[in-house]
Amino acid sequence: MRLADARVECVTDIAAPPQRVWELVSDITTSTRYSPELQEVEWIDGAEGPAIGACFAGRNHNEMLGDWRTVSRITELSEQNTFAWAVVYGDTPGGDPLSIWTYTLEPLADGTATRLRHGMTLGPAQGPLNAYVEKHPDREEEIVGGRIGLLRTGIESTLAGVKAEAEADTAH
Repeated sequence: MRLADARVECVTDIAAPPQRVWELVSDITTSTRYSPELQEVEWIDGAEGPAIGACFAGRNHNEMLGDWRTVSRITELSEQNTFAWAVVYGDTPGGDPLSIWTYTLEPLADGTATRLRHGMTLGPAQGPLNAYVEKHPDREEEIVGGRIGLLRTGIESTLAGVKAEAEADTAH
């Protein structure tokens, strides 16, 4: 995989209505319970909840990459349908995105179940991954493939956690 094609999306079907799944995915703290990289998040710049343009900061950790902070800006918010945010470089929420992350919900079984998609597309801004590839252009596919593999694992873990939490709530 090359930088220009760096994207990943995973899907799961959840035996819970879209409203319950939405409550989980639109809560920025949910991912911290299940993601192997995202450690904590907080609303910033006066934001108190999800809204177009609202920003939040995240603290991340990865054994190979170390610790880093992200700033994200919500770019799409359609209740019980789509929640998307742009991760920007540094602490400037107005910058071009390093990546776009998206949750998409689709009602199933007359609204008693939900198909949940969660994905990430890299770019258009260039960040540390681009710089590393520039230093090692002969290893681009290996580097990008490795990072996308880690992200896929994290997305799958997050989806599994959301599914388990939503279905446990529905079972009661």
